[in-house]
Formats: sequence, structure tokens, C-alpha cells
Amino acid sequence: MKSVTDKNTTLRKAIATSTLVASKEAIERLVRNDVPKKDILIVARVAGIQAAKQTSVLIPYCHPLAIDSVSIDFEVGEGKIVVTAQIEAVSKTGVEMEALCAASVAALTIYDMLKPIAKDMEIISTKLIEKKGGKSQFEEEIPEGFQAAILVTSDGTSKGTRKDRSGQVIKDRLEEYGIQPSYAVLPDDKEQILAKLKEWCGAGVSLIVTTGGTGLGPRDVTVEATKMLGGREIPGIMEAARSYGQSRTPYAMLSRGIAVQVGHSIIINLPGSSNGVRETLNAVFPAVLHGFPMMQGAGH
Repeated sequence: MKSVTDKNTTLRKAIATSTLVASKEAIERLVRNDVPKKDILIVARVAGIQAAKQTSVLIPYCHPLAIDSVSIDFEVGEGKIVVTAQIEAVSKTGVEMEALCAASVAALTIYDMLKPIAKDMEIISTKLIEKKGGKSQFEEEIPEGFQAAILVTSDGTSKGTRKDRSGQVIKDRLEEYGIQPSYAVLPDDKEQILAKLKEWCGAGVSLIVTTGGTGLGPRDVTVEATKMLGGREIPGIMEAARSYGQSRTPYAMLSRGIAVQVGHSIIINLPGSSNGVRETLNAVFPAVLHGFPMMQGAGH
């Protein structure tokens, strides 16, 4: 199966339908419950619910999910029955296959139970109607004139004795969103870090992402420099990052990084390790970009 380890857990929803056509007489007898196999729609609803929960068993590459809600509804028309399956789950992966499976099996159950009196039935359509949730639902447009900058704080990197990997990870991720960031490397010196952050904020840089200096070492001062800017802390950003990281490594709790709004700039402190950077980016992007239209008065 494809790994979903890096994905965030979000509310996922999907709706699918399956349509069965049969003779008018057969449908009428089903409605009257005048059939050898009784309570067809009741049994089909149960079958659809069971199918939703067994999708990963039936379809090899589907992930097992803890489904939170399944509803199976029927629209009985002249010569046809439309089955609608709606699935909800708080999950890392979508539930469209569960919805399709539920609708299909409910329709097949009707077919099976109705076949003693109906010989010319056909399931003519099974399709996904709606899918919600996941990263695609939270994509954000980059505002006009948006600028971003990356600040690597590391004594070793600034001296050239250590190769920068974390800054490159940030650069690659921002470029995926069409952002071309500027880039600087500084030693773990509070005054130099503060001066660079002030320079970028004054120049109207919208997003400043730092990497390094968030731990417990004696030279870890990026957080202190960021605090000296003042501004408003945005605690939810780093709460999300640490929660995401903590579920993967117990060391995530040792990061002291903060996120602050200074004027029209947002500054986010990321860890120095490339893996910690990658996990933090997974946790907060692209949702963090929603903050910029909010700062312009666009609201939620």
C-alpha cells in the first residue's frame, strides 16, 4: 500500500451512488414487500454498511479505516432504484472507495434478492458524486506580491563546515506552492538573527521561516531573537507542529520554536534537523498560508 505516514488526519467525506434498473412490476412488488426474499431494502442497507467497513479486505490497496459514519439511502423510481452511500471518517486517507463499495454492494444485494421475480435487471451506473477532505481541500492562493525568506541559523553552516539540508527542504517545499524564497545563513548569534529578521519584516517579507536554534543547547537562541521582535504569538501553528511530530518521535516535545505575527509578516521557527523541518512543514502547510488573507481583513 502507498504510505500515508506523512499525511495529516482530517475529516473525510464521500458520497457515491449505484443505480439498478428493473421492470416496473418488480419494483412495485419490492415496495409492497411482495417478494420471496422479504425486506429487500432493509437487508441491502445492512449489506452496504458492512461493505463500507470491509472495503480494505475486498480491495487490496485500500487502507483499513475507522469509519465514523455510514448512511445508505434508496430512491425508488419507476423501473429503477438509486442507492446513495455517504461515508464520513476522521482519517489520513479518503473514503471514496468505501462509499463506492457500499453503494455497489447494496445494489448487488437488491439484485440478488429481487432476481427470483426479475430476469432483466441491470446495474447501469456506480459513480462518485462528492469527495471532501484532505490537503486538497485546504489549498490556498498565494497573494499578489507575496515574498518569503528562509533563515538558516547554524555556527557550522555559516562557517562552511556543515552542509545545509534543512534550508533546502524548506526551499523545495515553498517552491511546490509557487513561492521563490530568498535565503540567508547566519551563526547562532542572537543579535545577528534579530537584525536579519527586522530587515526582512521592514522590507515587507510575508513569510519568514527559520531553521535551527530551537533546542536546549547553549547556542540555541533563534527563539529568543524572534521573541525580541514583539508581535503577536500564533500558538496554534507550533501546537500543530509539535503534536504532529510527537506522534512520530518523543523528541518533538523538546523543540521550543514559536510562530509570531509582526506587522504583515509571519515568522515560524523550525527545528534544525531536516527530518524535524519536513515534519513541521507537513503539519502546517498549506493551511498556514490562510493567515495572510486573514491579516488583510478577509476573515476566515
